[in-house]
Amino acid sequence: MERRTFLKKLVGWLAAILVFAGLGGLAYRMIGDEEEIPEEALDHDLEVGEDRAEDKEEKDEREEEKKETDPEEDAKMIPRRALGKTGYAVSLFSLGGEATVEQAGRPAEAEAIINRAIDSGVNYIDTAPTYGGGGSESNIGRVMAYRRNEVFLATKTGDRSYDGTMRLIEQSLDRLRTDHIDLYQLHNVRTQGDLEKVFAGDGAVKALEKLKDEGVIRYTGITSHKDPDILLQGIREYPFDCLLMSLNAGDIHYMPFQEKLLLEAVEKEMGIIAMKVTARKQIFREDGLQSMKQALDYVFSFPISTAIIGISNESEVDENARIAKEFEKLPEDEIKRLEELVKPYEEEANFFKYQW
Repeated sequence: MERRTFLKKLVGWLAAILVFAGLGGLAYRMIGDEEEIPEEALDHDLEVGEDRAEDKEEKDEREEEKKETDPEEDAKMIPRRALGKTGYAVSLFSLGGEATVEQAGRPAEAEAIINRAIDSGVNYIDTAPTYGGGGSESNIGRVMAYRRNEVFLATKTGDRSYDGTMRLIEQSLDRLRTDHIDLYQLHNVRTQGDLEKVFAGDGAVKALEKLKDEGVIRYTGITSHKDPDILLQGIREYPFDCLLMSLNAGDIHYMPFQEKLLLEAVEKEMGIIAMKVTARKQIFREDGLQSMKQALDYVFSFPISTAIIGISNESEVDENARIAKEFEKLPEDEIKRLEELVKPYEEEANFFKYQW
């Protein structure tokens, strides 16, 4: 074979490899058709190159952070508890997909928070399509693109029908950049009418069963922060794997979730996830609860699997992780004392029960 022929073939082979790798613009340059390079090919190459450079840079930064971590601190990761009968052990403090994480206009900050949480030992992330109008799922998906196997991922359907839920799951999978959801939940089931719709022949529960049979979702759940009796009826009518319920130091004073509902969920060996721990920070007062440690220690002292917290910045991740690592169950008299502190402003601590 002549040298020139061999070189032309070699260039052709390399160009084919670049096309296969998604770098068509470079392939056009190699074969000498630069004037005819499609603009979209060049744009695509630029995006691919930037994404790969960012991924490599982020990976290198995480590796450096791990090298700099104190060995004793690294050994003391966030404690884990069983997520009901699922066989998973989840971090006591987990990441909720609201606050900064849900804001579509702050992807870099959201990504940094999510990575910080996972690096700290958080292995459970909760989100929903309605958080930030899809912004939460999209931001979490940026990280799931390269850290999916490190996380038990939960999202939700707010649609009560079979067809609507099937449409929503496709959107969630796309935004989260995954082919499966670990926990798929019925979102904010508030009324008797909601229950009747989800349990109907064409209701959302039928979609959950279909998706579970197909391996698209692994476990099912039900959520609410409005009425514990509605959730109690829901878990009695259907063997959901998990329950997402509100719980904070004000809960005991109005329509408490921590009484009959929590006890029955424990008896059923469900995975129990607590939310509204700080009531969007309305639980903090100078003459009431004054610290995140008080708020979290209160909730951690109950038989829950994990508590999800919305995070505004990386320092909050560090604080919550430290509290979880240092947690010791509160004695009964301290639990009562914290409840009494919140009693004068329980409407603010339970605002979601009154207003939503």
